[in-house]
Amino acid sequence: MDFNFMINDVVQTARKEMEEAGYESLSTPEEVEEALAGEGTTLVMVNSVCGCAGGIARPAAAYMRNYEKKPDRFVTVFAGQDKEATEKARSYFTGYPPSSPSFALVKNGEIQRMVERHEIEGHEPIEVVQQLEKAFDEYCN
Repeated sequence: MDFNFMINDVVQTARKEMEEAGYESLSTPEEVEEALAGEGTTLVMVNSVCGCAGGIARPAAAYMRNYEKKPDRFVTVFAGQDKEATEKARSYFTGYPPSSPSFALVKNGEIQRMVERHEIEGHEPIEVVQQLEKAFDEYCN
């Protein structure tokens, strides 16, 4: 089996999961700037092809679309795929090292809460959901 063919299939599936969950895919630094620099709250899901992204982070991300308190925008960048967009998003996550998968709640262009890979990998999706719910309760209307 051709590795590039296989990885492209995995990437497309991961992108589709997030788009079907209602997240806007950002693939350029300009799209990231437009989404994060403005007013309001934005949840950024830094997607990846690892198992904890597929088994924990993406299911938690999808669930959060149904929570009663919500950010104004739900967006995703894809680490290792949309490198410039991911780098631009991470420029907003001051104080946090690169981490994927991860979640960042940005309000008015400033990072408010980060859920890093070490808080995702090895945990249950509900544990990630609970962390995001607390952030939404605190920072979203």
